[in-house]
Amino acid sequence: MKRYLSVCFAFLLASAFFANGALAQSAQSSPDAVVKGAVEGTVDAMKADPQARGGDMAKITQLVETRFLPATDFQRTTRIAVGKAWASATPEQQKQLYDQFQTLLVHTYAASLSQLRDQDVKFKFDAPNVDANTRDTVVESHVISTGGDNPVRYRLQKTPQGWKIYDIDMMGAWLIQVYQQQFAGQLQKGGVDALIKFLSEHNARSAG
Repeated sequence: MKRYLSVCFAFLLASAFFANGALAQSAQSSPDAVVKGAVEGTVDAMKADPQARGGDMAKITQLVETRFLPATDFQRTTRIAVGKAWASATPEQQKQLYDQFQTLLVHTYAASLSQLRDQDVKFKFDAPNVDANTRDTVVESHVISTGGDNPVRYRLQKTPQGWKIYDIDMMGAWLIQVYQQQFAGQLQKGGVDALIKFLSEHNARSAG
């Protein structure tokens, strides 16, 4: 079960439609189309690449960086996860928080994605009810594998660049809520600098 939770977590970070002109296309896509393209597009790219399929983490990470980042709004994710401390942080501190948190998410996704190299996984995506005034919505999805049917929910916000994924719910736990709790402890210990140090050290260990 832990393995499939890890796999499900990875799909928050996947990206959609990154051939030439894909960003403009994604701006016109529905929320479920963005999620579908993000999940299936990234997994297909990994399985089609011999190095990634062979478990080369550097290559898998490269695919994550080129295919998933533009489909997400990690600055919004970071801002919400950090909470009130974000407003009191200097522009340089905000940049460091964003960069380090983004690196953490990329590494986490790459590690989880590597587990899908030799698995036969199928996906199902349910279209949400979205009207012209909707700016925030949730897409229900299902990860279907030998481990069963694992439901995953994605929260997206409509931006000038189209719908962007910024949160995910697995087994009743939203990603942002999980990190809010971890970040709050670091902020209480030593403020924004302590949180930056915590994230930097975590990323250094992951890279090693």
